[in-house]
Amino acid sequence: MGEFADKLAAQSPAFQRAYLGSLAPSLVKSRNLDKYYETLTNFDFLVAKINHAEFGVQSLIEDYDLLDDADTFNYPGYNSEKVKNLKLIQGALRLSAHILVVDKEQLASQLHGRLINQKTSKEVQILLAQIKRSTTTPWLCPLNISLTPPGGHLLRTFTGHSNSVNAIAVTPNGQQLISASSDNTLKVWNLATGKQQFTLKGHSHWVNAVAVTPNGQQVVSVSCDNTLKVWNLLTGEQQFTLKSHSDSVNAVTVTPNGQQVVSASSDNTLKVWNLATGDELFTLPSERYANNGHSNSVNAVTVTPNGQQVVSASSDNTLKVWNLATGDELFTLRGHSDSVNAVAVTPNGQQVISASSDNTLKVWNLATGEELLTLRGHSNSVNAVTVTPDGQQVISASSDNTLKVWNLTTRNQQFLLNGHSDSVNAVAVTPNGQQVISASSDNTLKVWNHSWIEDIFSAMTLFFQGQLNRHSSGVNAVAVTPNGQQVISASYDNTLKVWNLATGEELFTLNGHSDWVKAIAVTPNGQQLISVSDDKTLKVWNLATGKQQFTLKDRSDWVNTVAVTPNGQQIISAYKTLKVWNLATGKQQFTLKGHSDWVNAVAVTPNGQKVISASYDNTLKVWNLATGEELFTLNGHTNSVNAVAVTPNGQQVISASYDKTIKVWNLATGAEIFTLNGHTNSVNTVTVTPNGQQAISASDDNTLKVWNLVTGEEIFTLNGHTNSVNTVAVIPNGQQAISASDDNTLKVWNLVTGKVIATFTGESPILCCAVAPHHMTIVVGEQLGRVHFLRLENIREG
Repeated sequence: MGEFADKLAAQSPAFQRAYLGSLAPSLVKSRNLDKYYETLTNFDFLVAKINHAEFGVQSLIEDYDLLDDADTFNYPGYNSEKVKNLKLIQGALRLSAHILVVDKEQLASQLHGRLINQKTSKEVQILLAQIKRSTTTPWLCPLNISLTPPGGHLLRTFTGHSNSVNAIAVTPNGQQLISASSDNTLKVWNLATGKQQFTLKGHSHWVNAVAVTPNGQQVVSVSCDNTLKVWNLLTGEQQFTLKSHSDSVNAVTVTPNGQQVVSASSDNTLKVWNLATGDELFTLPSERYANNGHSNSVNAVTVTPNGQQVVSASSDNTLKVWNLATGDELFTLRGHSDSVNAVAVTPNGQQVISASSDNTLKVWNLATGEELLTLRGHSNSVNAVTVTPDGQQVISASSDNTLKVWNLTTRNQQFLLNGHSDSVNAVAVTPNGQQVISASSDNTLKVWNHSWIEDIFSAMTLFFQGQLNRHSSGVNAVAVTPNGQQVISASYDNTLKVWNLATGEELFTLNGHSDWVKAIAVTPNGQQLISVSDDKTLKVWNLATGKQQFTLKDRSDWVNTVAVTPNGQQIISAYKTLKVWNLATGKQQFTLKGHSDWVNAVAVTPNGQKVISASYDNTLKVWNLATGEELFTLNGHTNSVNAVAVTPNGQQVISASYDKTIKVWNLATGAEIFTLNGHTNSVNTVTVTPNGQQAISASDDNTLKVWNLVTGEEIFTLNGHTNSVNTVAVIPNGQQAISASDDNTLKVWNLVTGKVIATFTGESPILCCAVAPHHMTIVVGEQLGRVHFLRLENIREG
């Protein structure tokens, strides 16, 4: 510990509480700004405050706001550059707040990962040095910038829902946010602090949409359970349920006078309700116009600012404008070529903006029904749209995982909000127009700075975000060269990247595949890389130059996976058949046929004489690599075999299956030695420790299990992940295992005790990881395209 921590630890709990709570305010009040700057860049102070039961991360974040009072500009010690540095640190804390609330031990890795490249700041560099000096327990230290840095678009992430977040609404005073989810609940959040105030439970199915009354006192939600519910926002109590729709209710809006609710349903109708009594007033279309309504599900609805018209959007590819007083249909807006998912009206009531599954938005003249323009740019369905309070910008949310901000006058895209790892389902703007809130199928909400382009950090942040280690889509495989000097990442963006492991610097990008890169293998001499893609090709690359040497094509088959023999002379690729290629000539030597479905994984024995393939047909096959002969089939699994590993002595094969089991086989005889039971869901992967005595399996049941390969006994279960575990690797010393999960975390485990040593939380599901052969550096690939280089600090290398 540092001097601050030592002195504080020697004091009574009462003194510690009073001191931590009053130190920053008293320093500002007494105009001792030098000490204030020093305190808020002291890692020991940050640790103490964040770990105190009465304070935590939000209280610490608020300490940095004490200089926002205009009077402080006149203080003799006021230093604008130091204030900027404090705001960078505060921004980093805010970006990581949802992580630090759950796991305070990640303060060091989160701050380091977000601030590491802020090289222009002396105070920040001092803080980073102190983090490394003061952190004495094991932790994962980011070696380069790969987490979103502070000062940009993204301000904060809210977590708490256990399923997709489908809709959001902001209260008229801008202080609260209400979210609706496929976990059947709504949540009410404090927008300033990110604190969850309460959860509204009562729906029996997904909650699709939510609206707040103009007075901010009530919330109306609609659900796949065919009902609307009205809630008291002050107490969280359910007031009443509105029943009449015969199918899922997809959308809801409240009239500007707060007296009526309009709902839209998959029963192809809209209904108008009296909010005071809960009575249904009428249905759109009315009986006399029954044949003129929507011919498919109604997905969205809004009311014009004057409260006189309703605009609805439907899966029949149209929008309809209705007279709210009479229920008459005024006209239909036609032009989209696919389902219309969302609709918004400009504040002046003159234009309608629609969002569609045809990947476009359209702007319409509300008076005439004329289509004015089309906004193109999303690469997938546009799910939601909103207009800023000044009516000058449109913000759209898409299944391409992004939001786009458009200038309604110039028709140009102004900027992109990129940070969700799954479809963005909803978007809202705060009443003051300063913040944008988005909701996603990744179960999170994100708060964005809408005035970011004018922010004092914009130029700095543009630079650092440009330095982020990333692909433009998910990273599904990473590999480290045998000499530990280079890392290769493979992505859904159709590219591979080669990185310097020591610096995290990108050396070059390998372009050439026309579809996503599924798997990679490095030759034992570290000179060549083999990649396989959904474009049905294998490519061989020179790792020294980044040049493509040749392409191996067999257009009759896809390619799922690839392996290289230990002597580096042959490549084995697999789909329903396995193909063996001569690496020197690029010629196909022979095809191994026998599986009746696709092959998920292949492994080569250490002596290079046999290949084992694991298939979706529930079997494994063992092949003679010299002759191409099938030696035997390993039968026993009752579902797809997902992964296969061979023990270092080459005598046993371990297979992992969708049937929830792991099986250990005798490679000489093909006999099943034993079955390892214990997982409650699909086993995704399995690896063997370097001494060959233990196997570690990773499962969709959110756990890993460590098994004794001699006895077949489960040694222990590694609990800690909250979502599927995608992959597992073992540190070369055999004493620690690393797991990567859809819960966005990488965990390091002690294989002697079964305890978690360290955790690192990224910004999206972690799909893959690899360990450098000679030291404690771990490379991680994320669904968002990030590549993290993490050093496992404060642990003895064995």
